[in-house]
Amino acid sequence: MRTMVTGGAGFIGSCLVDRLMAEGCQVDVVDDLSSGSLANLSGARMECGSKFGFHQMDVRSSEMVDLIALKRPEVIFHLAAQANVRHSVERPVFDAEVNITGTLRVLEGARSSGVARVVFAASGGTLYGEPGEADLPITETCAHHPLSPYGVSKKAGIDYLEAFRCLYGIDYCALALANVYGPRQDPHGEAGVIAIFAERLLKHQPVTIYGDGGQTRDFVFVDDVVDAFVKAGHTGGGRIVNIGTGHEVSVNKLASMMMQAASVDMAPVHAPERPGELRRNALDPTFAGEHLGWRPWTELDSGVGQVVEYFRESNLSRGR
Repeated sequence: MRTMVTGGAGFIGSCLVDRLMAEGCQVDVVDDLSSGSLANLSGARMECGSKFGFHQMDVRSSEMVDLIALKRPEVIFHLAAQANVRHSVERPVFDAEVNITGTLRVLEGARSSGVARVVFAASGGTLYGEPGEADLPITETCAHHPLSPYGVSKKAGIDYLEAFRCLYGIDYCALALANVYGPRQDPHGEAGVIAIFAERLLKHQPVTIYGDGGQTRDFVFVDDVVDAFVKAGHTGGGRIVNIGTGHEVSVNKLASMMMQAASVDMAPVHAPERPGELRRNALDPTFAGEHLGWRPWTELDSGVGQVVEYFRESNLSRGR
């Protein structure tokens, strides 16, 4: 199968590329390297020859349409994004340019080239807004009420996917992702809290908790998420599907779990709560089981352990 992965040099994207290559797919990666890294693609670039192509390109560029026409993928996995909620609050226009204009470039390319399906990385952490206690874990029937520009731009992306499906017959599956974590995640830039905590603890530095630490998130392991993307490449058409575990974990509990995994006992530092962030979140994966045949299988303690070991080995390899 011919595929294209936008944002393929990033954390989730590069893990998806590895999986697609292992399954014998032809993969073209598009990434401007503003946050992704070629190092994440070293395995794919070394081992897969003509089945792999890399294109350093801004997803907002009109050249995206030409590239899709040239490569004619059967499925586009669209992960390229401005993915930082805080940055979207500070720079909403830039957020919209990347996340909305970029998605439109992909869809225009898909329309002109006969692409069968677009699999879209949506945001289950922002799409539904601040849920009530009775709504947790959140199902796909919950209304969309994003409270940050990032969430709004991702919602707009889904609306455009539906419009292009109705107008031009381009199928799609939008994966509303919970908080994805795992080895290879960069602890800087758009990083998730688990990567940030792991790096700091292994440097024997205290972690910073914003607010009182009682806020909850649904943490889902990257290998599980990649499996959902692969399944969404051929099923779940025309649907928004939650990809999470359904379990809430507080930041305080996460910090305690990670200190135990890193064998570090150090009191966290508290800082003011950040604007645009939700108090509670968890995504019900039942629908994903029914329509994708997907379920999460990595327990949080196991996944956290893998992340800590990854950063420990990375630090050792750099001589730290």
